[in-house]
Amino acid sequence: MGTHKSLDDIDAKLKSLKLKYNSSQQQNPKIKNPVKLYLHIGGNTPKAKWVVSEKITSYKFIKTSKIDGGDDDDDDESDGEGGKGGGWWIFKVGSKVRARVSTEMQLKMFGDQRRVDFVDKGVWALKFLTDEEYRNFVTRFQNCLFENVYGMEATEENKVKVYGKEFIGWVKPEVADDSMWEDADDRSLDSTPVKGSEELLEEFEEAANGGVQSLALGALDNSFLVNDLGVQVYRNFNRGIHGKGICVKFDGGNLSSGGNKANSTPKKALLMRAETNMMLMSPASEGKPNATGLKQVDIETGKIVTEWKFEKDGTDITMRDITNDTKGSQLDPSESTFLGLDDNRLCQWDMRDRKGVVQNIATSGSPVLHWTQGHQFSRGTNFQCFASTGDGSIVVGSLDGKIRLYSKTSMRMAKTAFPGLGSPVTHVDVTYDGKWVLGTTDTYLILICTLFTDKDGKTKTGFGGRMGNKIPAPRLLKLTPLDSHLAGNNNKFHGGHFSWVTENGKQERHLVATVGKFSVIWDFQQVKNSAHDCYRNQQGLKCCYCYKIVLKDESIVESRFMHDKFAVSDSPEAPLVVATPMKVSSISLSGRR
Repeated sequence: MGTHKSLDDIDAKLKSLKLKYNSSQQQNPKIKNPVKLYLHIGGNTPKAKWVVSEKITSYKFIKTSKIDGGDDDDDDESDGEGGKGGGWWIFKVGSKVRARVSTEMQLKMFGDQRRVDFVDKGVWALKFLTDEEYRNFVTRFQNCLFENVYGMEATEENKVKVYGKEFIGWVKPEVADDSMWEDADDRSLDSTPVKGSEELLEEFEEAANGGVQSLALGALDNSFLVNDLGVQVYRNFNRGIHGKGICVKFDGGNLSSGGNKANSTPKKALLMRAETNMMLMSPASEGKPNATGLKQVDIETGKIVTEWKFEKDGTDITMRDITNDTKGSQLDPSESTFLGLDDNRLCQWDMRDRKGVVQNIATSGSPVLHWTQGHQFSRGTNFQCFASTGDGSIVVGSLDGKIRLYSKTSMRMAKTAFPGLGSPVTHVDVTYDGKWVLGTTDTYLILICTLFTDKDGKTKTGFGGRMGNKIPAPRLLKLTPLDSHLAGNNNKFHGGHFSWVTENGKQERHLVATVGKFSVIWDFQQVKNSAHDCYRNQQGLKCCYCYKIVLKDESIVESRFMHDKFAVSDSPEAPLVVATPMKVSSISLSGRR
């Protein structure tokens, strides 16, 4: 995209600018909070550049109940009455910028340049006159953000109230224990990835017959795309996936669902039983993911084997998501159980009839899945998404940003509950070994280290025991303000995944997430490296902005790495499969052939 190079060039130019701040201050001795304001123009074209918008202006934080209208309270002190009076903190710069203080501003800090960049209907940069003014701004911004998220002042007492003493490092990273990030097992890996996107190579691109809803990658012979017509079958190769020209159709027989087409198109596909069967789940009503049951399809015949209903104690219930018992259990030919999640339920379903008899769906109603274990929580958990580790431990993300870890033996009580940062978690993934969790929110990815040292000095994960003091602070993966702006209006992150391994001792090497027309790839080892360049000159949680971008000409539905076994010897990773509504592409992470 050229964005990174041009930004580096601009950074160098901004650094070399001899700004005569003192003379400006003499001309404007009464200006409070003086700053220089820049605007980025030209997008990602060759003509892209920073221009001076205001040679000298001022900023302020104000409390208001109106986001876009005029000022209510011209209270310029972010340590005022806090959330007691209601309203939101707004950030203003002269007459050009007025934005609600939120993660959507994508604020990026350059401490060595006394500069911050951010998004507000465009991409802006502020330069401060002194280090003290820069640090003061960052502190006030973070306090206003805390208050806008939690509705209470950013006092030490309130931070402990929100995060608890164990997780105070999440809001005060300087007191957190970073040593766990330097995972000894990973030090043999190359931690200096090539910058830029020159080694991204598109191997295949094929039409996908439109309306792609989801991607189900296989680790054996085939992978699958679910679209409005049916399930498209693809063959797995070392360079990516190729269409086989086979489509198991929804209409006219095999997979016909009847009723409203919008409701009948499955949004979720889960491979099972050595990838010979697929579970297809369709939303029960428009606009909500929750389903009342699912269809079990025999992939070889293309026929529905069973239409299952979700039921507990004789009452119909819904599920918003399903996943395999473990990271690798879709490869097990005898797999009969899978995990289910609803807004306030976490459970395991068994396809085996209690009597051992498979019911004939032609002569009886939908057979009922057997709820083998699980828990119905009192209202308020607002579960959104979940994932399983190699040993069957479970991570669950919630609407309030909490991320809970459950051991495989108990779905009733989380072993560890991370407080989150206030943004809803829309997707979670976890490494095979359970040491790392990746949560997706609309504006950033949050990478959590689950390792801790117990009372006996043993290193454990938060799935196996309750994490105590010295909990590592998480790291955030973000787009630069410019890339965030270029990603488009609906530029929300979704579907953050680790690369895919199903063996002990193998380490995931990359992370990928989708935002608008971008598929964004981070090098996992680089993110874990505490000495990484991105983390210098930052205040607060460490944020990594080093990534590669795959750009498509339409919004991306899903981006996933193929199974580790499809990585060829000269490539650092298995191919990345990127699905848009109309096309499916396979991207190699090495330009070498």
